[in-house]
Amino acid sequence: MSLIRYQTPGPVRWSSLNRWANLRDDLDSLLELPFLNGGSPQAPLFPGWTPALDLYQNNDNFVAIVELPGMRKEDIEISLHDGTLTIGGERKSETRKEGDSATRTERFTGKFRRTVTLPTRVEANKVNAIYKDGILTVTLPKAEEAKPKQIQVNVS
Repeated sequence: MSLIRYQTPGPVRWSSLNRWANLRDDLDSLLELPFLNGGSPQAPLFPGWTPALDLYQNNDNFVAIVELPGMRKEDIEISLHDGTLTIGGERKSETRKEGDSATRTERFTGKFRRTVTLPTRVEANKVNAIYKDGILTVTLPKAEEAKPKQIQVNVS
């Protein structure tokens, strides 16, 4: 058995929020190591990106909401085939002045594709898409046979 001298605990050096921020920075640095991304310190670990997508439904419609900040509507593709909604496109990187080098980049660029299978049939010819302030809203009206119906009970 060995004896260990008691040491008075010192003050906490970081607040709990700073610990999380430091951990995130350490993980980011680890993922940027050359042996993980093919030798290039600027190569991304995962090619492409995946925008956030929410899918809601009510009695009449499905509504898909996709976050696509910084994109032009011409760079967004929407298709509907056999009950599958596909939203894709490409966000291009901004050009910087010659000689500028990025110290940190967190905004994703490149191609993306999101595919969602809809649980019921929709009216493909009535689909509506609106892109405003970086948010794409796709409204897909349900087919008449997929909508809930009120059935009246008759008393005899």
